[in-house]
Amino acid sequence: MHSDSWSRRWLDSLKIYGHPKVRVMLFLGFSSGLPLLLVFGTLSVWLREAGVSRATIGFVSWVALAYAFKWVWSPLVDKLPLPVLSKKLGRRRAWLLFAQLVIIAGLLGMAFSNPAENLTGLVWFAVLVAFASATQDIAIDAFRIESAESSKQAALAAAYMVGYRLAMILSSAGVLWIAAWVQPVEVKYDLHAWSIAYMVMAATMLIGLITTLVVAEPKVVLLENAAEEAGVQRIQRMSGLPSWMRQVLDWLWRAVISPFADFIRRYRWQAVLLLALIASYRISDIVLGVIANVFYIDMGFTKTQIADVTKVFGIIMTLLGAVLGGVLVTRFGVMRILFLGALLAAGTNILFSLLAQAGPEVGMLMLVVAADNLSAGLATASFVAYLSGLTNVSYSATQYALFSSVMLLFPKFVGGFSGVMVENMDYTGFFMLTAAMGLPVLVLVALAWRYVPVNGERRSD
Repeated sequence: MHSDSWSRRWLDSLKIYGHPKVRVMLFLGFSSGLPLLLVFGTLSVWLREAGVSRATIGFVSWVALAYAFKWVWSPLVDKLPLPVLSKKLGRRRAWLLFAQLVIIAGLLGMAFSNPAENLTGLVWFAVLVAFASATQDIAIDAFRIESAESSKQAALAAAYMVGYRLAMILSSAGVLWIAAWVQPVEVKYDLHAWSIAYMVMAATMLIGLITTLVVAEPKVVLLENAAEEAGVQRIQRMSGLPSWMRQVLDWLWRAVISPFADFIRRYRWQAVLLLALIASYRISDIVLGVIANVFYIDMGFTKTQIADVTKVFGIIMTLLGAVLGGVLVTRFGVMRILFLGALLAAGTNILFSLLAQAGPEVGMLMLVVAADNLSAGLATASFVAYLSGLTNVSYSATQYALFSSVMLLFPKFVGGFSGVMVENMDYTGFFMLTAAMGLPVLVLVALAWRYVPVNGERRSD
């Protein structure tokens, strides 16, 4: 009888993945995940084959800092209507469509660039893709948070991660496969193969674009915010200012100041603890991720091995981790799984040190990738659910953009020096260092668990 009850509880937890809103996040997650590696990990392979130095590749990875600064323009996505599009599609879908069109244009620009001759030109197109992709993420995150109540956010986050990681298979292994198919003979560098691969990626963004056109805009009831309205009233009483200036100040107060003030007002001193946790939670895997593809090449693995093991097999393990994370969060609460994810993310980096010593052995590579990606999927699903629980639905785009930007800013900045670190301490020492970076995160999760409960979760000890 006890076994039947246990099975029913787990089956009930799994049924949430059949919800229509969860399925929509699968496709939007795919649209979100496709551009990232095309300006990050996959781009590093292209640059390395084109003869770009490891140190330069590390600095080029700073292109992805656009994701860390998206909070700067997130108020525009939250409050500024786009001509024609916002009236026809709604505020979330309008910004989604606009961002997706820019991503397609930027990827085509990259496809027709040659980093061996004009690295600067390609980097500028990568910057365009990164900023448009970050804008798309702002709109998708707000769409997800506004689509369902908090009890479904873990499942929505997991479905988003599944779509996201499927896109990463395509934008990593898929690109390598396409490049190898166009130029089947292993050569040092073939621009045509990379151009075709990136044009295919631009066409694949139509999946996200079509999804945006067919889904319904979330229906959100915005509650009146007393503090926001009080500030607006003070602005309106500034009789010495011209009318247009009062309107500008009114918009800035509602769109820019109020979301951040609301966060500080709700969490007070704990806001500092939360921001520290958000800023460091993913540092172990992000810093390692900057140089991972370069590591595989330097170890002697072929593009096909990298595609088969680190991309396809690895992404499958990440999908399993994301789904498992969503179920575990539903069953045991977000904080327990958040701590477990942080522990596993740091611990599995040690396995890369063993791989660096073992050499290009595919079996060892599969073991390392399985452990690392499973833990990454679990950690990310729980973290997305955690951040969603911290937002106020009245400012969902701006506040979540702040959280996700803070999450990426410090790790990606440190990751920019990863090439220099490897050249000064070798791969074994570098991977041990990235594992040690995760230890303070465990302390921060424990403190947040105790002092900043989410949805009623608080440690009793």
